Amino acid sequence: MGRAPAPANVHEICRARRADGPAAVLAIGTANPGNCVLQEDFPDFYFRATKSEHLTGLKEKFKRVCQKLGVQRRYLHHTEELLSAHPEFLDHIFSPSLDERLDIVKTAVPELAAEASRKAIAEWGRPAADITHLVVTTNSGAHIPGVDFQLVPLLGLRPTVRRTMLYLNGCFAGAAALRVAKDLAENNRGARVLVVCAELTVLMFTRPAEGPFQFQTLINQGLFGDGAGAVIVGADPVATPAERPLFEIVSAAQNIIPESEDAVSMHLTKGGFGGNISARQVPTLIGDNIERCLLDAFEPLGIGAGWNDLFWDVHPGSSAILDQIDAVLQLKPEKMAASRRVLSDYGNMFGVTVIFVLDELRRRMEKGEEEGAPEWGVMVAFGPGLTVETMVLHRCVAQATGATAEEKLTVA
Repeated sequence: MGRAPAPANVHEICRARRADGPAAVLAIGTANPGNCVLQEDFPDFYFRATKSEHLTGLKEKFKRVCQKLGVQRRYLHHTEELLSAHPEFLDHIFSPSLDERLDIVKTAVPELAAEASRKAIAEWGRPAADITHLVVTTNSGAHIPGVDFQLVPLLGLRPTVRRTMLYLNGCFAGAAALRVAKDLAENNRGARVLVVCAELTVLMFTRPAEGPFQFQTLINQGLFGDGAGAVIVGADPVATPAERPLFEIVSAAQNIIPESEDAVSMHLTKGGFGGNISARQVPTLIGDNIERCLLDAFEPLGIGAGWNDLFWDVHPGSSAILDQIDAVLQLKPEKMAASRRVLSDYGNMFGVTVIFVLDELRRRMEKGEEEGAPEWGVMVAFGPGLTVETMVLHRCVAQATGATAEEKLTVA
């Protein structure tokens, strides 16, 4: 008999299973429903579909609200035909329509998520079966098995893919999912993580109401849109087949703003989503706390760049939030161009939106539209809590020399 193997050293095993370099975004895919609605036409559609055209004063008020949201168009799964088939959707407070809404998203959300995922996988250039981990997040549903389970056969993933499903995280969900993916990629050598975020707003559709929640209802109906985003995250890019890292994820953090628990809330009711978003309180809370969150993220890394030296992926929760951040940080107008473009073209898609902004940033950089071609940047997302997700990103412009984020950091 041969000699027995030496006892395994747990610390050595753990070190060997970790990646050498930082997690990086390797590919991005996005998708929207086919139904595009122009914002200027939406008040007519909304009041007609909800049989509320007799509320002429409220309709005029809604038109003014729509003009101030910074949105030009959105994509919506719910059409006038679908809404006509579900009159119970018109009153989410008294009408028990949750089951019917969940039946719609059970099929539609995975299909939209799969469409975005296929685009990301195609850009990545490797087989779907090479995905080792799957992180899925949505506010649109409450199913077990969930979207993550359904994506396995839809995409041709291995049945051994390790799945993580995140429900009801609100607008910071996309950034939170990327934070989870960073940890998975860096702690599992060779891991390739597919992050998928998909949202449909049919769960929050309701008729306009004259009462205490009137303004909130109008903002919800005029601001939010439907979409899906997918990102493939991995460390130590391989040469064959060639992987092209786009952004290295250098650090990720989450902060709760003190005394902000009631600023954003969301819950399932018998008629869909209930909850509250304080249109006045949220921008102020973010403005008062954004710089501290950013300093907490950047100072430990030793990055001395000014705010205008960075590229910015900010969740465009509303134009008022972007305006507040601009004012507090004294940013140049072009720094929020990607966020404002996505808000204008797609509306607020909850956690999906930061993935669209990241894709828009990539496009702008490839076309030389980002002034100064900054290498360092930040992703910031906000959601219920009030929670702030902050992620420091490094643009992969030095691939030819093989320079890593750590090497560039020592120079900075």
